[in-house]
Amino acid sequence: MAISVMKAILLSVSLFMTGALAPAGIFESTPSSYPVKPGKIDEASGIADSRSHPGYLWVEQDSGNPAEIYLLSHKGEYNRKIKIKGVTNRDWEDLVLSAGPEAGKSYIYLGDIGNNKENASKYFIYRFPEPALNADTVHHVEKITYEYPDRGHDAEAFLVDHQTKDIYIITKRDKPSAIYKIPYPQSTTALNKAKLVGRLGFNGVVSAALSPDGKELLLKTYTGVFYWKRKAGQSIEQALATDPTQVSYQLEPQGEAICFKSDNSGFFTLSEKPRFMKRVNLNFYKRVGR
Repeated sequence: MAISVMKAILLSVSLFMTGALAPAGIFESTPSSYPVKPGKIDEASGIADSRSHPGYLWVEQDSGNPAEIYLLSHKGEYNRKIKIKGVTNRDWEDLVLSAGPEAGKSYIYLGDIGNNKENASKYFIYRFPEPALNADTVHHVEKITYEYPDRGHDAEAFLVDHQTKDIYIITKRDKPSAIYKIPYPQSTTALNKAKLVGRLGFNGVVSAALSPDGKELLLKTYTGVFYWKRKAGQSIEQALATDPTQVSYQLEPQGEAICFKSDNSGFFTLSEKPRFMKRVNLNFYKRVGR
């Protein structure tokens, strides 16, 4: 759910005024934009670039939609939907592609982490290997159930460290956004307890991305994209404790999804489609010099 336009503007201005967040030339300022035909994917809340199927993105949709993921080409063309058996879409808010229990396999993580009223007691992250390109249903899904140490929180962004496989949830409405950690191995039978490990200098985070090599992070709000470069041996929470750099980003109607391209040549964003718009675009911001 979008924050008000005025709050978004004030947030963007306050971040820009820190100085450290002035837009930097890491990625090109004007994206390549590809129209997404309406009707199939109108409420994108998370995207990840497939490693098993080059040229395609995995997409999930927000609450109220079926428990399905979708394949979208890098040109914005709809390919297919895949049902996720045995789960529900209470409030899916982000999608991550990372390492998992079995070495050498690429896993999809679906974050059922949203909670606008901040009154839920339990939250869920679903994990399964990337499906085959011709699959129509995912039958075997691991369910990671967790709770916060204090109360319910609304989150729309999370990360999975490719090396440690630790999960990081970043809240949206807390002022400032809080960072919670669920260390690996996460239980799929017992309740996991998320631990508060840090806070950002701002709030309103709606999506997060970790680069394929694990060395760069992006956090997205409705009005900006913020970048961190990890140092050798630095954990995700240590990296997020430093000042970010704001990178160029063209405002979307309700952009809630971001991911790096699998070859690390840039990043994608995708917006939900408001009723007043005929369509939205898949945007790709190429890395400068690539």
